[in-house]
Amino acid sequence: MRQEKQLLLDEIKGQITQNSTFLIMRNLGLGANTANSFRDDLAKLGGSVEIVRKRIMIKAAKSAGIDLDVSALTGHIGLIFAGNDPLETLKEAFKFSQSGKKTIEIVGGQFEGKLHTAEQMELLSKLPNLDGMRSELLSVLEAPLAHTLSVMNALVTSVVYCLDNKVKQDSQSSNN
Repeated sequence: MRQEKQLLLDEIKGQITQNSTFLIMRNLGLGANTANSFRDDLAKLGGSVEIVRKRIMIKAAKSAGIDLDVSALTGHIGLIFAGNDPLETLKEAFKFSQSGKKTIEIVGGQFEGKLHTAEQMELLSKLPNLDGMRSELLSVLEAPLAHTLSVMNALVTSVVYCLDNKVKQDSQSSNN
């Protein structure tokens, strides 16, 4: 293998090993301007895109201990590596793939060290991000407390209304 190919193979293997989450995409005519825009969007999330030769990617994945389904890898292939928040990167990639341009197609990927089909990766992309999950958890924890507080407030309020009505009745009977 030539030195340039070996360097590319080592680089891709390193990125696969370093990133527990990545997507495999099929390039359906991604132009230079569109590719740069997509790369910029992913870079904001800490992700990156690599368009590589299929053989290099398969060898890099195999040397990283990942056995890919070669029959699903038709056409020009690329890798989308997740950034700081893998779910946000997945969301951005699927949003881009389903945009009107249809320049890429998600073939599959790896999430947190486990291989998944494109359909499974799409389901993962529809999960809320980390902040969304935190807010849902807090709302679940907060709901019983808020309900208890409203019941206690209603009890106290009803006692106050009863006492207020009693005072009004006493003042009306003393005036008569």
